[in-house]
Amino acid sequence: MPSPLNILLVDDEVVRAAMVEEALMAEGHRVICRLASPASLNQMVERHQPDVVIIDMESPDRDTLESMALLNRENPRPVVFFADQHDSDMLQAALKSGVSAYVVDGLVPERVESIVEVAIARFDAFQSMRQELDKARNQLTERKRIERAKGLLMKHQNCDEEQAYRMLRKLAMDRGQRIAEVADSVIDILARLNPTVPASEPRGSRS
Repeated sequence: MPSPLNILLVDDEVVRAAMVEEALMAEGHRVICRLASPASLNQMVERHQPDVVIIDMESPDRDTLESMALLNRENPRPVVFFADQHDSDMLQAALKSGVSAYVVDGLVPERVESIVEVAIARFDAFQSMRQELDKARNQLTERKRIERAKGLLMKHQNCDEEQAYRMLRKLAMDRGQRIAEVADSVIDILARLNPTVPASEPRGSRS
């Protein structure tokens, strides 16, 4: 790997956890937090800010899946899950909860290095895709708000679409704001003038 990693390790077996930590240290990495259960996983990740989370247990139970899902929402990290037993349903549930790599047959210290590397690559690719998707959704929402503001201006000012857009653009330049932000203001103002016009949605909401 290009640089040493700070790792949070979840393992209820003390001896095995010590062996894994030793193997990671031999590769230049550091276990900055070791937990016996994932109950406080999100809080510990927020506190210690690890680069990777490694979980080793027999199989992910409901509480573990909920902990991983919470982590994926609030403090997403590459998560490697080593399970002792194969269960297709649990595997799918773990992947939906944000696990980057799910390995059956338990944790073998010698394999950790390569598996973590793959997990980080998958996590980075997924995060990039999610950011692109969020960006596309936000752009679509902004376009809808701008189109709505133009339509209201056309009706209120008795002008055509190009003139309405020029009004929005000029207001944006004068205020030093983005056109989408000006569009929200225009919608809100016209909503107050005409109660039949719904106010703009909160920014970032999906249509």
